[in-house]
Order: sequence, then structure tokens, then C-alpha cells
Amino acid sequence: MAAARVLLLLAGRPVSPSFVQSVCRLLGAGPGLGPWPTHCSLKRGRLVLSDGPFPGASTRLPLQRPPFCPFVALDQQQLRAPGAELPTNRGVDLGVAVMLQSSDQTVLLTRRTRTLSVSPNLWVPPGGHVELDEELLDGGLRELWEESGLQLPQGQFSWVPLGLWESAYPPRLSWGLPRYHHIILYLLVVSQESQQQLQARIQPNPSEVSAFMWLGPDVAAAVAATEDGTETPRHLPQELPPSVLTAELEEDGGARPLALPVSTLLRTTPTTAEGKERVSSGTKFALRLWLQHLCR
Repeated sequence: MAAARVLLLLAGRPVSPSFVQSVCRLLGAGPGLGPWPTHCSLKRGRLVLSDGPFPGASTRLPLQRPPFCPFVALDQQQLRAPGAELPTNRGVDLGVAVMLQSSDQTVLLTRRTRTLSVSPNLWVPPGGHVELDEELLDGGLRELWEESGLQLPQGQFSWVPLGLWESAYPPRLSWGLPRYHHIILYLLVVSQESQQQLQARIQPNPSEVSAFMWLGPDVAAAVAATEDGTETPRHLPQELPPSVLTAELEEDGGARPLALPVSTLLRTTPTTAEGKERVSSGTKFALRLWLQHLCR
């Protein structure tokens, strides 16, 4: 079995959750949607989580899952059903995503290319796997550079961990058994550079990114307010613009401006078909945390 990237402290004992176990449920999460305050230790390539304080815990972060999380829905009978092929020799993996905030308070989102085998066509912040023995911030900054071409000069940014998201792909059982299970750590990285300065240096990787945009607080609040897992949208402000300006990558490596309808960003999972352009559930969670941080 690969080295455990996510460890839980349950009744003081370290436990490595298996691929098929819900981390939220193991930590005592109730039937609600959360988020649940979770004590964390963020060490090289490893995340230790507990529902109570423990020696070495460096911070306390909100942990959440989507209401349609397949690991909550899966029970032992289903796991033993004929044809149910779920990994038995894997644990829960660790990912990191960077909410990059410009000095004028916009955040960078990227649209994953439609040819990717995992989460195609989703709007997400730059992020990905954390390497073994890699500090979590270093992993986030590396993924930011690999996906957007942005390298942030030392001393010209600050950062803070925002929250944790239990992620599965596919994200719901009706789309197939989960092949990936991650805890995603969202980091807020606040640059001293403006959106215009960052935009001048951005060079997205076309094998992973098909478009990008800078989202301001007003539209971000509307996107964050759309409830995934419910048919009923929350009341949305009437003064929203009909579209937001994005940059779409072209085959020659350039980018052309594209007015993306705001309605695309307000689509919800699971009412939207698999593979259709939308903002991921975890990204909405991270946007809510970003807006709370801005208010503070």
C-alpha cells in the first residue's frame, strides 16, 4: 500500500482511512452538510486530521463534503456486489488548490480541458497532487506555476489555509463508482500584484487549462450561493452582470477574450450533465471561505 497521505486521529489512535471510507464520517460528521471544524497538522506531504485538539495540531479548518458524496452512499453490501470494482489497496490521497487573490481582490479560476480523464470542463482554482516530502504550500505554488505559468516572487505574497474538501471522482454514484478519493486543502495566496500585473505574466498550460478568468467578490458570492445537490437555487441578486470576461486558449497558444454567461457559472451538480461546463462543488465551498476571509 502506498504511503498514507491522510491520517486521522480517532480516540487518540492514528488511523489511515481506506479508499472506500468517508473521512467526514470517520471524524464523526453528523447527517448535515457541515462544515465541521477539524484540527489539522500540515506536515510534509501528509495531513493529520482530528475532531479534537492534539499535540502538533497547527490549525483548525472547516471540513466539508458534497451532499451526494459517494463514499457516504456506499455501504458494505454494495462494495461486495458483483462487478463492484473499488480499490482495496489504496488510501485517501492528498491534493492542494491555490485560491490566488490579486491585490485588487479578484481570484483566478481555470477551466480544465474537456479531454482530461478527471473532472473535464470544470472551473476550479489551480491545484493537484502533493508530492511526498513536499510542503503543502510548495505543492500549491508548483501546481500554480505548472498550470498557469505564474511564479510568485518571494516576499511578494502572503498565504493562509482556508479549508478542506472531501472530493470524489466521479462525484456521484449514478455517474459510476469512484476512481479517485482526495482531501483537498484550499490555500488562499494573496499576491501584492494587481490582476493586470498577474494577467500580463500568465501562460496557461493548454494540456490542462482551456480558459481562465478573474472573479470578483460580487459574482463569486452568487456562484458560492448556488446549492449543489438541491433543485432549488438560493435567491440570487438581480444586479448580476449577464456575463463575465474570460480568456479562452486557442490552438496556436494564444488566448482570445470570451464573454461567458454568468448562468454557466450558476449551474449546479448533480442537475447538470456529467462533463458539462460548471463550477465544481469544492470550488464553491472555497469561494465561500474566501468571501468570509475578505469580510474579516
